[in-house]
Amino acid sequence: MDFALFIVACLTSINIQVTSPKADTLHQQGIEGVVYRKGGNRMPAPNRRPPAPAGAVSTVYIYELTNDSQTLRQGTTPYYRAIYTRFVCQVDTDSSGNFHVSLPPGNYSIFTKKGDLFYASQRDEKNNIAPVTVSPGKMSRVQCSVESDHKPLY
Repeated sequence: MDFALFIVACLTSINIQVTSPKADTLHQQGIEGVVYRKGGNRMPAPNRRPPAPAGAVSTVYIYELTNDSQTLRQGTTPYYRAIYTRFVCQVDTDSSGNFHVSLPPGNYSIFTKKGDLFYASQRDEKNNIAPVTVSPGKMSRVQCSVESDHKPLY
């Protein structure tokens, strides 16, 4: 009888270790989203909706949360020559512009690139660039853009 309890206790502890949330959490939290290409005629008109932007093959660059003051910005454009916060990782999109990356909980900024320049057009009220918060056990969903060689028309 004691041997049977010992076996059950061992199997239970193995099961707890295998299904431990800590081991699985990194694969269930991070950032996922789509990169779109901005371009073409975006001008609203009666009885015509602008076409949905197309997903774009791109690379997404993830940095620690980055404030505008922590960059070398190209004038007043959404382009940056340098990012002075810690680089975390980069991830390539698939052919439809979708990406998925596992990250520990924290605050991040996401950029795409055009040539040698980083690109991000969103900011929060504190001037943090393209901020994304990753919470424990959750995927944060985002939409990014890359600028087309054909500027959008509004």
